[in-house]
Amino acid sequence: MLTEIQFPRTGNDRWFANRREDLSLRLRSEAAGAMTNGVVSGKTEAPAWDAVIEKLTAEIQVRHYSRKTLKHYADWGRKFQNYLHDKDPGDLSSQDVKDYLTYLAVNCKVSSSHQNLAFNALLFLYRHVLCKDFGTHKDIPRAKTSNYVPTVLSRKEIDSILVHLRHPFKLLAQLQYGCGLRISEGCQLRVKDFNFETGLLTVRGKGKKVRTVPLPKTLLPELHAQLARVKELHDEDLAAGFSGVFLDDQLERKYPRAAKELIWQWFIPQESLTFVAQLKESRRYHVHDTRVQEVFGDAVRKAKLMKRVTSHTLRHWYATHLLQAGYDLRTIQTLLGHSDIRTTMIYLHCLPPKPGKEVTSPLDF
Repeated sequence: MLTEIQFPRTGNDRWFANRREDLSLRLRSEAAGAMTNGVVSGKTEAPAWDAVIEKLTAEIQVRHYSRKTLKHYADWGRKFQNYLHDKDPGDLSSQDVKDYLTYLAVNCKVSSSHQNLAFNALLFLYRHVLCKDFGTHKDIPRAKTSNYVPTVLSRKEIDSILVHLRHPFKLLAQLQYGCGLRISEGCQLRVKDFNFETGLLTVRGKGKKVRTVPLPKTLLPELHAQLARVKELHDEDLAAGFSGVFLDDQLERKYPRAAKELIWQWFIPQESLTFVAQLKESRRYHVHDTRVQEVFGDAVRKAKLMKRVTSHTLRHWYATHLLQAGYDLRTIQTLLGHSDIRTTMIYLHCLPPKPGKEVTSPLDF
């Protein structure tokens, strides 16, 4: 039996509305043993909704979407279920979506990105799981989009952060800044992604998109040293009888020996082996992104910078400094792996204003 928790009324209605919804969902899920690997799944008191979430998971996995997408969409499915008080999925209509999105914008006052994520999750739920009409919902109140401008630091400020980082987190930060990597892309680099002969790094980004970026020449000695450490660790793991590294999807079925081969080892591995209880074997995982964020946050605090800086800011510096060096937007778009040039154009706002120059007609060139 779940306990109803009463929140006091205060002026901060947005904060309490969000916490009330999240806590109610967590209580219902944990009571049924439904919190697994950060995804709200498993069994609840509504079997019909449990079947919907299972089908949602299957539809996402068939499309090879990322684990984060699965987590977010499943979470939003459970929040939608909680808002509707376990209403039968067969009775859902487009009006339920409109009411919920309006509730998020008006009562919870969520950000535009938060509301858009909920919109996309419910759109997927209706189209591919429930097979129902989603509607247009043009009249739904939408959260106002903020004019976000990325934080950019000077080289001196960057160096003040790097000096407080230890290995291998410093090397990872240098790769992020030197190659424009997202934190997940840097953590998931494997030995085979480095081509030292051509000086190129193969990056596997969001949506299974693959791109190549040039390796920083000044970083080559440290990269070779890290590769030597990985080889030594790999030999130790083989001698200890480990079962290999974690591989994506069904890759291990196709290549049974790949998990133990050197080229598939993580370039920045986790310090300790991970024991997989279901298989009763030990595997090596890459350094976790949350650990990287913690260490980088400590370095920023020690540097005493008067700006909001995260590990993802390293990617912003990469793009902005290339623009300052005179590289065109299309080149930077390719290096960052952006699908839309408008995403890259945000970095134009980070450039300092240039002195005015008189415009000359092309006919007078």
